[in-house]
Amino acid sequence: MKKILHLLGVTEQKSSHTEKLISLLGGLLSIYAIFLMTNQFLGVAEAVYIIPSMGASAVLLFAAPNVPFSQPWNVFGGHIISAIIGVACYQLIPDIHFAAAASVGFAIGIMYYTKCIHPPGGATALAAVIGSSAIHDLSYMYVITPVLVNTVTILIIAVLFNALFSWRHYPAALKKATEVSTVTTKENIYPPIKHEDFVYALSQIDSIVDINEDDLQEIYAIATGRIDILKK
Repeated sequence: MKKILHLLGVTEQKSSHTEKLISLLGGLLSIYAIFLMTNQFLGVAEAVYIIPSMGASAVLLFAAPNVPFSQPWNVFGGHIISAIIGVACYQLIPDIHFAAAASVGFAIGIMYYTKCIHPPGGATALAAVIGSSAIHDLSYMYVITPVLVNTVTILIIAVLFNALFSWRHYPAALKKATEVSTVTTKENIYPPIKHEDFVYALSQIDSIVDINEDDLQEIYAIATGRIDILKK
């Protein structure tokens, strides 16, 4: 059964009921605020095209605030750049089917180059192409209202909300190296690994790894500090 679960990608990582409840409340508050604002700019019918991408961002910002995809530049750049690409594809490509495909493809590529990959950005780009006439009529104002307004709103809520809980560091850069909790052991079996070593190791993997070097340092420290394992 464990092999099957591993093959399916079911993680064994656990979280407390408190953490789950906090993530739930953060997502609820942020989307409630964004829905109200989007409704003011576009109305309920058009909000259907916009809110889903912000809902996806809420999952990252409140359920996984430490991962690279959730960081401020990823959220901001991912949505804004994708919105610009989406509008451009709609206006420049006559075939709606190819325009839709191109908006997501170019959004992914440019997010890569600008180091702001944010998965919900793909939905933001797509909405600019397949959205209603009200969204199309906005032209590049779509980038400002509602995308920029919604993005700034969810980021402000994420920073303020996560700051209420000492173990949540958002942005992740607030988590200083001195704050990393480590488990020490008298047996110096494993040598320490420097921060720059983790940075180098990640750079050698030709793919996006959804964890940063600080988290890797903490995982390594905890894993090598397990006295009960080392003594066996």
